[in-house]
Amino acid sequence: MLPRKIGFAMSSTSTRWLFLSLLFGLCAFSCHAQIIQSARYEVSVDRRESNYEIIPAEQRGLFVLSRLLVGQTEQLEITSLDTAFRQTWKGYLPLTKGSMLISKRAAYNQLYILQRNLPLSRNDLSVIVVSKDSAKYTQYFIRNYIPITTTEFQILPDAIIIGGYYNRVPVVIYYSFITRKSRILPGLLNESGELTQVKVYPDGTFDVLISAKNLNGIQTIWIKNYDASGELLRNYSLEPEGNKNLIFARSLKINQDMHVVAGVYGARNSEYSRGLFIASIDPAGIQQMRYYNFADLENFFKYLKAKREQRIKARIQRRKIKGKRIRFSYRFLVHEIVPYQEQYVLLGEAFYPKYITFDRGFYSGFFNPHTLGNGSSFTRDGRIFDGYYYTHAAVMGFDKDGNVIWDNSFEINDVKTFTLEQFVKLETQSDKIALLYVYDNELRTKIIKGNEVLEGKATEPIKTRSDSEIIDRENSNVTRLDYWYGKYFYAYGVQEITNSRSGKRKVFFINKVSYQ
Repeated sequence: MLPRKIGFAMSSTSTRWLFLSLLFGLCAFSCHAQIIQSARYEVSVDRRESNYEIIPAEQRGLFVLSRLLVGQTEQLEITSLDTAFRQTWKGYLPLTKGSMLISKRAAYNQLYILQRNLPLSRNDLSVIVVSKDSAKYTQYFIRNYIPITTTEFQILPDAIIIGGYYNRVPVVIYYSFITRKSRILPGLLNESGELTQVKVYPDGTFDVLISAKNLNGIQTIWIKNYDASGELLRNYSLEPEGNKNLIFARSLKINQDMHVVAGVYGARNSEYSRGLFIASIDPAGIQQMRYYNFADLENFFKYLKAKREQRIKARIQRRKIKGKRIRFSYRFLVHEIVPYQEQYVLLGEAFYPKYITFDRGFYSGFFNPHTLGNGSSFTRDGRIFDGYYYTHAAVMGFDKDGNVIWDNSFEINDVKTFTLEQFVKLETQSDKIALLYVYDNELRTKIIKGNEVLEGKATEPIKTRSDSEIIDRENSNVTRLDYWYGKYFYAYGVQEITNSRSGKRKVFFINKVSYQ
């Protein structure tokens, strides 16, 4: 039976119910080595690549989303699963033709879906809030007078935060579910810059970090701290020394309203980083900053082959003896800072963009002159952007004063993407830290303890329902590994699997993963 069509009333709030379909299923696996894949979820897909999206809801489970076309109506199929992948309900949400789904996020036992409404020229937005337990949903309409390109979507107990750009100027919108009104957050810049992070804390306060130039023309990080109602509490910028320009950063609020901000610095007007910086800011605004050239880190170059690493370290030592500056340039993103025992752990990844040179005229008769079907695009000089290639992840521990205690690295092989995202994830345990990422139907891990490597790079295949099943790697795509809840991760993607008894099948899958 086709799902019932449900229309939206054009008011500030509209409430409806999704259909429920209760089905249960659980797949379990035995552990292999130290990686445990304890459950699996599968959905059969046809030969066409099906578009599924996962929104984790921590201990409440997760949502699986898929866009469907039923007759002339486009619908969003929403499946609610618990942490054992038992289906608790499935519902169908009708979508307005031509509307754009911008972002999705789960929080406070609900799924939040941000979309741009028709007509698109009015720039109006709406948020659909779906309950994890009952499948009841509510839609909130947001009048938006500024045409922004959205890059951030965060959830508070009684509000949402939408961040993005108007031209090149960072803009952050605060929408209250209580008042049903939206407003631009105070204290933001009126000049171009980069919105590097919107960080929400358990107490409802949140930080907005912007990378922009100060009055002296030095690029720095502006930190704006707000309470749960969107009122500005603190507004200050970091004060870099000398000619160091702060390019990108992440923040963490710790005890007694202290802030830790960590990121990368480089030369003026350059996207390349020369090292990492760590700043601590007390409630009075007093800053302590530490800078670490990549050459200062003991294991930053461990991802290289042994002979090349030795040559680089020898070069570093020679320049230090002669008193010369040591400069390395990397494209590097800091992804997260997490508390760990009496330390804080920073995780970031190095990458580089790759371009291919082709003759434009060769493509003009067959392809769009600016884009290709695989996501590549032409630059102005005729080159084709062929994606971002990752080289390695760097992880380091530092104390409350910003002093580095240890550092380590994890080589990333073969990973290529057209959007910058975090691939390597970490699991902190009392006596070690596990680093994990997924590629080509394999989980890849490295276990460290400070500067030590307890276990070098190891691989574990993504498990199917049976050890006798064979995965066709050419027609499979393991998308990524992501955080779920506690010590658990989930890996997901599309696999084509051959079984000697049942034949061949193509599935979208999710595997529950942990490291012990």
